[in-house]
Order: sequence, then structure tokens, then C-alpha cells
Amino acid sequence: MVDTVSNAQATPEVNQPWQKLGLKQDEYQRIKDILGRRPTSAELAMYSVMWSEHCSYKSSKVHLRKFGEKTPDNDVLLIGIGENAGVVDIGDNWAVTFKVESHNHPSFIEPYQGAATGVGGIVRDILAMGARPLAVMDSLRFGDPKAPDTARVLNGVVAGIGGYGNSLGLPNIGGETVFHSSYAGNPLVNALCVGAMRHDQILTSGAEEVGDLVLLYGAATGGDGIGGVSVLASEVFDESAQAARPSVQVGDPFMEKLLIEATLEMARAGLIEAIQDLGGAGLSCATSEMASNGSGGMRVQLDRVPLRDESLTPEEILMSESQERMCAIIAPENLDAVLAICDKWDLSATVIGEVTQTDKLEIYWHDELIVDVPPRTVAHEGPVYERPMKRPANQDNLIVNTTTTLPKPTDGVGIKADLVKLLSHANLADKSWITEQYDKYVRGDTVLSAPDDAGMVRIDRKTGKGVAISLDGNGRYCQLDPYLGAQLNLAEAYRNVAMSGAKPIAVTNCLNFGSPEDPEIMWQFAEAVSGLADGALEFGTPVTGGNVSFYNQTGDVAILPTPVIGVLGVLDDVGKRITRAYSSPGSKVYLLGETKPELDGSIWAEVIHNHLGGVPPKLNIDAEKVLARCMRNFAAYGIAEAAHDLADGGLLVALAEMVYDSGIGMRVELPAELMTAEMLFSESTARALVVVPGYGDTGFHKLCTDLNQPVTLIGEIDDESDGLDVAGLFQLGSQGLSAAFQTKLLAN
Repeated sequence: MVDTVSNAQATPEVNQPWQKLGLKQDEYQRIKDILGRRPTSAELAMYSVMWSEHCSYKSSKVHLRKFGEKTPDNDVLLIGIGENAGVVDIGDNWAVTFKVESHNHPSFIEPYQGAATGVGGIVRDILAMGARPLAVMDSLRFGDPKAPDTARVLNGVVAGIGGYGNSLGLPNIGGETVFHSSYAGNPLVNALCVGAMRHDQILTSGAEEVGDLVLLYGAATGGDGIGGVSVLASEVFDESAQAARPSVQVGDPFMEKLLIEATLEMARAGLIEAIQDLGGAGLSCATSEMASNGSGGMRVQLDRVPLRDESLTPEEILMSESQERMCAIIAPENLDAVLAICDKWDLSATVIGEVTQTDKLEIYWHDELIVDVPPRTVAHEGPVYERPMKRPANQDNLIVNTTTTLPKPTDGVGIKADLVKLLSHANLADKSWITEQYDKYVRGDTVLSAPDDAGMVRIDRKTGKGVAISLDGNGRYCQLDPYLGAQLNLAEAYRNVAMSGAKPIAVTNCLNFGSPEDPEIMWQFAEAVSGLADGALEFGTPVTGGNVSFYNQTGDVAILPTPVIGVLGVLDDVGKRITRAYSSPGSKVYLLGETKPELDGSIWAEVIHNHLGGVPPKLNIDAEKVLARCMRNFAAYGIAEAAHDLADGGLLVALAEMVYDSGIGMRVELPAELMTAEMLFSESTARALVVVPGYGDTGFHKLCTDLNQPVTLIGEIDDESDGLDVAGLFQLGSQGLSAAFQTKLLAN
């Protein structure tokens, strides 16, 4: 028997499985207080998924408000936090939307489908803003590469990203892959998508006009993904995690491709009033958010929803996270045109409801009222927790445990040995065996991709306008100082975009942490959010949106705090981009920025000494902005042939990477003050290597002088040299470089 609203009113004593659905007792009581009765089973299902940590941000809302309170005034933000994705103005009537989201827990349970549907979900978020999706990126983290389970998870995730993105016809233009033991039971799979549209093509999700129709189109609804946001994304993992496999969604990229083309055709014809994708929480989310963002009234006939499994109950239909579905608000007079477009693209399309003048979301099942709720209480007025916070008990011990006393090589032999160990480490070794599984160039507008510091796609083929994007995160820094660590992650993403010659203008983020119910984890989170908000304000790059992923821990072992930061930049002519690889013998190699002895939290300390402690490198945002301005000038005047930022591994690693990528030797002569291990592997910020051909040398120096940019001549491109030759220290030939970078990472 279906649990109707009238039945709920008449049977207040019925026991309901609120605990199994992830609700707390006080949350269940609050639902009853809102409704003035017990909820129906369908209402309980809706509240449980929408009040989950993943959907409601109930532990993070009080901190995320800082992004809105500290938004810089740079006139680029068109739509900020609150919609499916943020939108920024890039000039010439072009708008760009980009966002990064997590699919961590599903990717551990079922790596292929977890990662594939992560890509599909973020693409639909971009599509829901009215944009054509143009490219994807990913930020991945796994456990020790030699651990038995890492190969299963990594290979499945990479295959899922490639299988879905390649089939969808979207280029994968970059990202990062990082290994650390803390991610063994909780891999991080953060997917980003970027899309573009004209200003007048922007769509939003609010259902406003009474009488407009609610159209569900795309794939039929099945039993996959039921409760995913509450079962998988809002609880701590334990040894029974594999039992959650049925909660992982199953994706169909070919259906999604049809969905994209049909949606864009409808949107460009002006047939869509509002739109929402069906991802986490499925119809529960789409209906409640569209009603809440609009006039507030909506009536839905749930029995009209096309099903793959006719045995599904109303509660399961509401909770299903079946992929490749969209919900659009359509004016009645446009229905025939919309249905014709869906039919053209071979998509199922069904009117399941209408916008009403009430302030309620009413859902019927065969004429029986099973949901009667104020939509804002479901979508936007869920619990808000000010979780207890406590500075970790071992934080002081971490800070005082510096790298000062660690043994460091004092001659060229030892420095070369440490460099080879670093280049052979999983976090620095060549990742092309991963990125080669992704199509980088489909659509023909990719102009930079891995291993360049940033990915870049052309937006406008007439003018050459394009955008560059980088995704960066450093859990080591955030473990030592989450406030500064988040800012350092932002600075690196900002710097990577700047290396391409683009102007960084906006930020997105995916904040990956352990359980918010742990006061020490909550302290890390709050500090990271504060650091990111303050840093974005000072950089002048607004945070446009993002994602919070909590409960990334197995038992009581949490991941390193890992805020992954995406920065988007604009270049008016992608033909002036700067790459990481050089090709001209005789060009000079310059080091921009100042190097200090900063090894705390470095990858050198981790790889050589298994050490994590001390204070991360200092951050100088003004210096980062000057460096970025220099790079834009170099691009504008065609002065720099190649550039590469200094980050993990410092100067020597950056030099080795440029030589390896370019395939042409480099002779380096360093000033005496840089000839120590502490300086060669230092991870001081606001630094870059720039390769300048002879014709650009005078202009290069003038531009640096005009902006007071510190610069040091350190070498020359030499096609007669073999590999990297550092005078007075060592030579690492091309074969040695290749052997180090191409080390086998995974256990057999």
C-alpha cells in the first residue's frame, strides 16, 4: 500500500527507517515539526537524500559563506555560488562556466562506473547553465602505488574517465595524479568541466511561471544509484563498503551525447525556461530545487516517469540517481517543438508536472498525494551545524619537526642521486601512460594539454579567444597548515594558468576532508576555507562555486586534508600561448623569482626521508601577481618560447621536466647561492623558468625591470648537450632522465 499524506496524518505512530536513510533523530523530529505530522515514506526519502551531507552542506555552510562575504570586485562574475555552476564574463559577449565535483566513494566501490558517472555528472552541471561543454580535467589521488588494491582502483578510474569522456567527444586537457597512503581506502576522483555560451544563452534552474510544464527527458529511471548521496557520500567507510556497490550509478556516454545536443538545440531556440540536471538525489533534488529557486509551487505525477524497472517504488523513483536525465521547465506553447527535438535525438521525453501558484511541492502517485512539502525546507533550509572544532593535538609537534636536521647531500653525486629518486617517484614520474588513454584533441580546439602546466581550449575560432585551466592540490602543505596550505594550492593553480600567458580571473574548488564529526577535521576544514576565501580576495579571483566532500576516511584514519583548487584564465589569442617545451638551441634559460631554503612539507622530504613536518613555504601574493603579469606580457609580445612554474621538487625537478618534455639538452650554470641541496630542491613560491630566444632577450629584461621582477640567467638550450648538464654538480643524460621518469609505478 502506498503511504499517502492522508495516511501519514492518520497514523502518527508508524515506525519509520529514518536511521537507515542517514538521518539523525533530531533531524527526523524537525521534519515532523515542519510538516505538522510524520512524513510519508516518499517525503522521508526526499528529506533523507536532500538533507545528506553531500546535498545540504549542513556541516560546511557556516564556513562556505566566507566565499560570498569576501568576493573580489573584478566585474567578471555573472553567476556565483548557488546555481549548478558559476559563470564568468570573458569579454566579447562570451561567458564561461566551470566547476569541479567529487565522486570519491563510488570510485572506490566501483572504480570504472564511479569515475565515469563523475565525468557525466559534472558535464550535465555545465550543460544546465546553457553552455556547450568543451573540455574536462581531473584531479586523482590513490594509495601507495605498490599496495595490492591500488592497481584495481587506479586502472578502473582511468578507464572510466577515458571511456566516458572519449565516447562523449570531450577532450581531457589535464589535471593531476597523486599517490599517498592516506588515500588507500578513499581515492579522490575530482572531475572538472568547462563550457562556453553567449551572455544571452545563460540558463538557470528556477521554475517561475505558473502553468509552465515540467519535462523529464533522457534516459529511463532505474534502480542504480539509489541513496548514493546518503549511503556513499555522507558516511565513513568501513570494511563493509563493498556492500554498497548497488548504490553506484551506471553511465551511458552515448545517451549523454544525445542529451547534450538536444538540450543545446532547445536552448538556442529559446524553448527552455529553466533547467536542472538529475545527479545526486535524482528527482528529489531536481523537483525541490527548481520549485525552491522559483515561485515555490510544483505538482508532479510521479507515475508518469519512464522506468527501466517497473518494480520500483515511488520512494525508489525519487531517490534513484540514474544518469543521463534532465528536467526542464517548458512553456505549454513550446511543448510540441521541444518534443520534436527530443524525438529527433531519439530521447524519451515526458511531461511529469506543472508549475503551480501554491507554495508547495506536491507529488502524486496514481492520483494519490504522497508528497506535500514546502520545497525550500527540502532543498535549501535543511540542518545547519556549527560543528565543534579543535586544533589537532599533534599540530605543534608537526610544526616543530622541521627539515633542518635532516641529512642533505653536499656534492653533485648525492644531489644527482636524490634528483633521480624524486623523478622516479610516483608523484613526479611520467604520467603519459594515464593521459594517453584520454583523447586530448577531439573537437579540434585543444591548444594546451598535459603535461603543460595548464590546459587550454579555444572558445572563439574567429578571434582565437581561449581559456586556460589548472587543477592543483597539496595535502602535505594542508596537513602542516590548512590555512596557508589552501592558499598555496590556490597560488600554484594561479601560477600554472599564468605560465600559459593567460590572465587568471576565477576560482572553483573541491574540498576533500575526513569526517566533519571529528573536531580536528572540522578545524582543518574551517582553516582551509578561510585561507582560500582570503587568498581569492587578495588575488582578485572570485570563487564561483565548487563542492565539499566529507567523510573521506576509513574508520578513524582520514585522508590528508586536500582542497583541490581550479583556476580559470583568459587569453585573447591562443596563438600567443606559451608551452612548457622549448625547441630553439641557443635560447637563454632564466629563473624568475627568489629562492629561499624552504624544504618543510616538500616532496624531497617525503621521498628521501619519509618526513612530513615544519612550516610550508611562505606565500607572497604580490610576487605571484607580478610574475603572472610578466607572463602575460611575454605572451603578448612573443618573447618567451617556453615556461614552467616551480612547485614540487623545486628548481632541479622543473629543469629536468623541461628537458625531458623538449628532448633537447640544456646547460645550466647556477650562482653559488643556489648550489646547495636546500636551495635546489626548495619549493619557494612565485618562481618560474622561462626560455627566451635571442631576439626576445632585450624586451624580456625590460619587461622584468619595469615590474621589478627578480630574474637570474641560469642556462642555455644546447642541442649538443645530452640531457641536463648542471655545471659543477652533475650531468643527467637523456637516457638517465627517461629511465627515471618512466619508472614502473604499479605493483604487478
